[in-house]
Amino acid sequence: MKIKILLWLVVGIGIYLLATIVILRFYPDNPAQMNWQDREAFNAKFIQRLNLSKPVQQEYLINRLGSPDITEAYRHNGEVYQLLYYRTHRKAADGITTADECTALLFIERQLSAVGDEAIARYLELQPDARSLE
Repeated sequence: MKIKILLWLVVGIGIYLLATIVILRFYPDNPAQMNWQDREAFNAKFIQRLNLSKPVQQEYLINRLGSPDITEAYRHNGEVYQLLYYRTHRKAADGITTADECTALLFIERQLSAVGDEAIARYLELQPDARSLE
């Protein structure tokens, strides 16, 4: 009798673990379906894990994080510079997302080049000489 109960317990735990693994593997987080607090935390955690030594394409990042909260872009010497801002921390409960509540990601020709304050600084380096994208 004890062996039968123990067997059912092990089978139940196994099914639970298998279901958990399947859900985590095949149903990734979707920022579009998150409330704003969860989305901020998700964005911050995802951005923190980015590794600039490996190529990160803009399309991949947008597929994972969704549309950016703020976007700026220009073309300089035939290259497209895009600064995408994703909200990672709230400063004021006013319902408006501002750049100081976001983490900036700089893409040059759709390839991630810099994150955070460095992204903003590099973006602004060439901007005065740049033509606006239309």
